[in-house]
Amino acid sequence: MLEHGGNLREAARAYDRPLEQWIDLSTGINPHWYPVPATTPNAWHRLPEADPALPDAACAYYGAPAMLPVAGTQAAIQALPRLRAPGRVVVAAPSYAEHAHHWGQHGHQLRQVPYAQLNDAVDECEVLVVCNPNNPTGARIAPEQLLAWAETLAARGGWLVVDEAFGDTEDAASLGAYAGQPGLLVLRSVGKFFGLAGLRLGFVAAHPTLLEKLAAMLGPWTVSGPAQQVALAALSDTGWQQAMRARLKNQGERLRQLLASCGIASTGCALFQWWPEARAEDFHRHMAERGIWVRLFRHAARGIRLGLPPNEPAWQQLEQALIAWNKENT
Repeated sequence: MLEHGGNLREAARAYDRPLEQWIDLSTGINPHWYPVPATTPNAWHRLPEADPALPDAACAYYGAPAMLPVAGTQAAIQALPRLRAPGRVVVAAPSYAEHAHHWGQHGHQLRQVPYAQLNDAVDECEVLVVCNPNNPTGARIAPEQLLAWAETLAARGGWLVVDEAFGDTEDAASLGAYAGQPGLLVLRSVGKFFGLAGLRLGFVAAHPTLLEKLAAMLGPWTVSGPAQQVALAALSDTGWQQAMRARLKNQGERLRQLLASCGIASTGCALFQWWPEARAEDFHRHMAERGIWVRLFRHAARGIRLGLPPNEPAWQQLEQALIAWNKENT
């Protein structure tokens, strides 16, 4: 398996510190999660037949014409490469590593291409995969550019796959409204913005014919009954969504400014900040020794990613750790 953030038990073992004494900033998951409502008692008893109200709510929230609920976008990432005959695939780099990992496992000719070179690569592939905004760097591609690429690829039966897992605070940039056209697939995650990663729920927006093929491949009962009920409440709660967007934008800017005050020029989105760090392993260790678990990238995107602290004491602990790092390295 590939390495991911959220591996707090690994941190506890490596540094001999109990789980409850850690601040986990290693993911971009909202630390202020949606208040989960009580589910109906039979949600745990009945087989989870698909509730049509859930995709309807998702279409309304994401602005897409048709959506398929999946067990996290990870389920779609693993399945999509099996829906096409082997061909030429370009995955934007760096980005969420699972995309390249799975496209490379099913006979496709895979290339990872830097964001700045994607326009030249479109004519040399049948499938282009982009995270927008990107994870981990926060890089963004204008919707107009993405739609132009989607048209070019669709003309020869290709796909543009756009992973918008971190797009909930940037709805104006979403391609969800266009996902009914052939060849454009948009992935959305409930786990990030709503802070419900344990729910394991995401959605795919695409042409209905393609969604039918994906649903057939994934099989029955892919989303649990409790997950359907919780997600339906979260997707319908516009008041919570509006307040949380404002809160996250403020906190994302606070994190960027905190890093800047310590001489770190970062990029990212409302849920995380990232920067290339020459001494990435040392920074990671420095933070871990102070009970702060951050995301270390060793390879293509050598650097550090930080999520949002969950409360004011955690903000203060992070600030003190950053000040100490700055003093030791200037």
